[in-house]
Amino acid sequence: MPRANSAHDAAEKNRPLVDDIRLLGRILGDVIREQEGKDAFELIERVRKLSVAYRLKSDAQAGRALDRLLKNLSGDQTVSVIRAFSYFSHLANIAEDRHHVRRRDHHERQGHLQEGSLAMSLERLADAGIRADEIARTLAHAYISPVLTAHPTEVQRKSILDAERAIAELLERRESLPTQRDLTENEALIRARITQLWQTRMLRTAKLSVSDEIENALSYYHATFLRQIPRLYREVEAALPGHAIETFFRMGNWIGGDRDGNPFVTADTLRMALARQAETVLRFYLTEVHELGAELSISATLAPVSAEMRTLAEASPDRNAHRQDEPYRRALIGVYARLAATLHDFTGTEALRHAVAPQNPYRAASEFLADLRVIEASLATHSAQALAGPRLQPLMRAVQVFGFHLATVDLRQSSDKHEAVVAELLKVAKVEPDYSALAEAQRRELLLRMLDDARPLRVHGAHYSEHAVSELTIFETALAMLSRYGRDALRHYIISHTEDVSDLLEVMLLLKEVGLLRGTLDDAAVSDLIVVPLFETIEDLRNAAPIMRAFYELPGVVGLMTRSGAEQDIMLGYSDSNKDGSSFTSNWELYRAEIALVELFGALGREHGITLRLFHGRGGTVGRGGGPSFQAILAQPPGTVNGQIRLTEQGEVIASKYSHPEIGRRNLETLVAATLEATLLHPTKSAPKSFLDAAAALSDASYKAYRKLVYGTPGFTDYFFSATPIREIAELNIGSRPASRKATRAIEDLRAIPWGFSWGQCRVALPGWCGFGSAVAAYLSAEPKQRKERLALLQRMHKQWPFFRTLLSNLDMVIAKSDLAIAARYVELVEDKRLGKKIFGLIRDEWHATNEALSLITGERQRLASNPSLARSIEHRFPYLDPLNHLQVELMRRHRQQRDGSPGGERVKRGIHISINGLAAGLRNTG
Repeated sequence: MPRANSAHDAAEKNRPLVDDIRLLGRILGDVIREQEGKDAFELIERVRKLSVAYRLKSDAQAGRALDRLLKNLSGDQTVSVIRAFSYFSHLANIAEDRHHVRRRDHHERQGHLQEGSLAMSLERLADAGIRADEIARTLAHAYISPVLTAHPTEVQRKSILDAERAIAELLERRESLPTQRDLTENEALIRARITQLWQTRMLRTAKLSVSDEIENALSYYHATFLRQIPRLYREVEAALPGHAIETFFRMGNWIGGDRDGNPFVTADTLRMALARQAETVLRFYLTEVHELGAELSISATLAPVSAEMRTLAEASPDRNAHRQDEPYRRALIGVYARLAATLHDFTGTEALRHAVAPQNPYRAASEFLADLRVIEASLATHSAQALAGPRLQPLMRAVQVFGFHLATVDLRQSSDKHEAVVAELLKVAKVEPDYSALAEAQRRELLLRMLDDARPLRVHGAHYSEHAVSELTIFETALAMLSRYGRDALRHYIISHTEDVSDLLEVMLLLKEVGLLRGTLDDAAVSDLIVVPLFETIEDLRNAAPIMRAFYELPGVVGLMTRSGAEQDIMLGYSDSNKDGSSFTSNWELYRAEIALVELFGALGREHGITLRLFHGRGGTVGRGGGPSFQAILAQPPGTVNGQIRLTEQGEVIASKYSHPEIGRRNLETLVAATLEATLLHPTKSAPKSFLDAAAALSDASYKAYRKLVYGTPGFTDYFFSATPIREIAELNIGSRPASRKATRAIEDLRAIPWGFSWGQCRVALPGWCGFGSAVAAYLSAEPKQRKERLALLQRMHKQWPFFRTLLSNLDMVIAKSDLAIAARYVELVEDKRLGKKIFGLIRDEWHATNEALSLITGERQRLASNPSLARSIEHRFPYLDPLNHLQVELMRRHRQQRDGSPGGERVKRGIHISINGLAAGLRNTG
């Protein structure tokens, strides 16, 4: 009986979700019937019913009928079906997001605190005896920053995202509409937006440019960040009354500054990125100041204002007779004029409204904030504090967070590119003819000598290569941009593929060359940018602490760092380490590297006050470090968070987390909640030695199993390029960067992002789980007499160790999202049938071993038993994704058999690319 009640309760909870999905599905069906005709609609309905029967009812006969039907579709029919199911995936996402907010609101009304919410974390802190003043002090020294990156997996066009945001708003509005007439009008508006979607091209006709990527990222500021981050601060202030809350949460951005592997990112794109960011935030301020002027219609004859307020009003160029007794309006017209002048100075663009001409631009955001504080203080003098809450105080917080720069842009380049520039500078200056041939010790000695020399290396009038000129221009542009937009516009210089100390010294020398590092290393040098090593491969992670120790032991380095702000960011790469050596080994080596770095910087912090901040290069997929952020932060080793964390947000995850304002704020809140818990509640003791030893053994076995399959199996590369859509993904206009670092088919040269994206599309998701099943089997069988004890140890690790529990939770999710029956369809595309059968057999065996290992350790035979909301999502979503996979396989077969210029070739290619789009939207964490 309880189980029946539980099922009934779950059905009741999900009823609004089911109703929304049915509503959107019905309207989509109506639009298809209207646009494409009755036959097209009935075909799509038939495909849908067979797919649901096959997936949910395990109807093998329906599966065979579906297979026959899809194989016999014409080109036009295929594209029509793919578009229908792709858009259904998009609409299902909207319904799910709405239900997520609905359930969260319900729990809040009931007084139920939710895991990952700020309220629950603050209650846990209070229960642990941690006072509000201690939390406020922690936040005063905290630095929490999600960083948006442009990687070639964000497949949605902005036009599609905008239409879908409109549908989401209309769906949300339905719940408060009082009459049937209102509901009918609302449905007509939804129908209009779905019609727009159906008649809007889903694919880009040209490859994304960096400027396109900049605009895509800025759309999330309009949708979510500009309003929701101040709202997040307000929640923190309300929870900690009487305590000043410093600015601890900031946004970061790689787009326009990340040159690693992207030849299209130049000094011009850096200037463009910063100018567009400044324009975005200044136009937001202009709108808010205009609205504030409308709201603060206070007459001085009724409410005497402060002396400072009168001075601000008198300084305004507004002389309109109708506003002479309205000091706030006069002042805000002056503020608007100054902002408009600032906008013109920074971007060359004009404000939309002008009560008076733009004049007297602000030199810094702090001046603008000071004017707003005068207004706030004055309102308090005549009991009008209530007027500050709705708009003025959120605007003030926005200015503190976003300044005139909006987000901190990171600069990034590969270490070998820096080496080439330094080698050329040294050669032309006749200092060293062949720097690249020097041993590491010789490089360090030479670079230190150059950093102690006040003279620049560049020779006036000498000829330098295009590469050297381009790289140095970036550094020079960074110096100019810092002067224009302020210290927070550019803070970090990230070095990809950091393999030794000289990689850091080379960048320091380039900073010195343009004036971003002033003085000499042996005499009061100061750097404007934090030099950030990025450790990516398994070997790099193992060397991270030794490299940083050797760096800080060099003469002058500690002094430079303390004078430059005493902050050291270190970036850890999840993607390449995973592709290099398996998901488990990647996570374990990251864990070990973090422990070693914390130990090193613990001493540097005590002796010199230097703060360590780890920057986590996480992707969307589990195979690239993805998974729920709350659990990921709490799973960090003791002492590694300490109020400091940066992490990348990329791929489809950006859209799924931040397209919807409410969901966006919840995700931002989760980062704050997790950082507070990890800092103030996290155990300071390391995990037991038995746990660490077992994890090391699992890692070693996982690494060997993964490397044997991926890099040691003859023909595996051919299999990968045949049985996944990697070739088709490389053709799709979904990013400005090439899919591979070099023009080869070697997996080593393939970027980790398209590697993971391809495996996700064909529903194998291999990077997220491969190696774990073999590792557990090897660990349990290593000592046959101790098998029972070893299994009990793994089960204890799952229950007691956040690192291991989170890792297994992510494995559970990725195994649940994979589908070997679908994956087997892609094996048909491998021309060498024996090879295809053999390698898929190895993959299938490893998948089953991993599935069995999860069941043994967690005690849960059913995947996602502890995550019913995701299980529900998959149940609703996957029957509508399956046809996309089936059709993708069929079209890939046709595409690969066609010659260039074949009739219908472009249509086939378009169908494949739409299927990639639909699957990425449906799977949601593919980036």
